[in-house]
Amino acid sequence: MLYTAFLFGLISSFHCIGMCGPIAMMLPVERNNPAKKVIQICTYHLGRLTAYGSIGLLFGLLGKGLFLAGIQQQLSIFIGVAMILVILIPEKVFSKYNFSKPVYGWISKIKQNLGSHFKNKSFKSLFIIGLLNGFLPCGMVYVALFGAIAMQSASFGVLYMLLFGLGTVPLMSLVVYINSFLSISFRNNIQKIIPYVGIVIGVLFILRGLGLGIPYVSPSNMSLFIQEKANCH
Repeated sequence: MLYTAFLFGLISSFHCIGMCGPIAMMLPVERNNPAKKVIQICTYHLGRLTAYGSIGLLFGLLGKGLFLAGIQQQLSIFIGVAMILVILIPEKVFSKYNFSKPVYGWISKIKQNLGSHFKNKSFKSLFIIGLLNGFLPCGMVYVALFGAIAMQSASFGVLYMLLFGLGTVPLMSLVVYINSFLSISFRNNIQKIIPYVGIVIGVLFILRGLGLGIPYVSPSNMSLFIQEKANCH
């Protein structure tokens, strides 16, 4: 299921252009030194990937705890259903409950720190900008975290989020070079595809949990998860 992370990141990057694009456009990179500019952009992405990886570690550990509790198949089905519901339920429904209110102060501090580092072209500042950017609230990241939980392993949770982040790198890098290379109408059309991709990934997790014996899609219960010891009789 790891390939779904990169695919979702690739498609989600069209959403990222609208949300995080302004941050990428304002990066304090060298405009007259192409080689250094590439390294600076990579440093920014390294910061974002570090943030995603650390979050993936936490949610991977959560998934591992649920795996050890013996509810791995049920968890995979629940994650798939949750992904689909988050995508299908209109955003205005979630806005009524204002889930982010408890972390307003934390988000405000992140934004303040972001602003201070935009004045500095050092690699340290670019890394921190990427790191803080990765911790900003994002609906696409939340959906990806469901996948990290379903990996039921700390290392695979990290890997899932890293692959998701890598999927966003190509388009987010192009934004730095060409601020308006995609028309608004084109971006809107691409964003319409994102829910369908999310639903397909959710269905794959459901099928994975059902253990129908379909190779690579829904393996049998015996081979559904990696185990430390072989099943010998």
